[in-house]
Amino acid sequence: MFKIHEILCPVDFSDASRKSVQYAKEFAAGMGASVFLLNVVEPRPMAVDITLNYVPLEEDLEKAAAADLQVILQELIQAGIKAECAVEFGNPSDVILEKAEERDVNLVIMGSHGKKGLSRLIMGSVAETVVRKANCPVLIVKSEEKEFIGDE
Repeated sequence: MFKIHEILCPVDFSDASRKSVQYAKEFAAGMGASVFLLNVVEPRPMAVDITLNYVPLEEDLEKAAAADLQVILQELIQAGIKAECAVEFGNPSDVILEKAEERDVNLVIMGSHGKKGLSRLIMGSVAETVVRKANCPVLIVKSEEKEFIGDE
């Protein structure tokens, strides 16, 4: 029998990732699994303010992401789902794959922006990389797809 014990749900606060949280919530509720929400902050070049002091953008991004992630975490907890969250720094696909391995999750549910053409070629696809390299099943949720989760 296939038993899901922990679901990794990367969140970038896009429509697709917010929808993926709903899928993770439903899967977790139906299978008695826990959910691990993960936001990955990509390192950026240091910005310079008008006084020529270096401003660490990552710290601001981390604080904002942590606050937003807490709201989602509390929604899951209030729904009776065992859940945790973290904000990490690095390349999103690398960090997602590392966390999946480290936490021994057996399902990843993540959103995909559905970029095509030059945009995808230049930026790459985090979802595609995770699907190719993950050691567990990956469910990709698109923001524009028809939902199969109902409001019952």
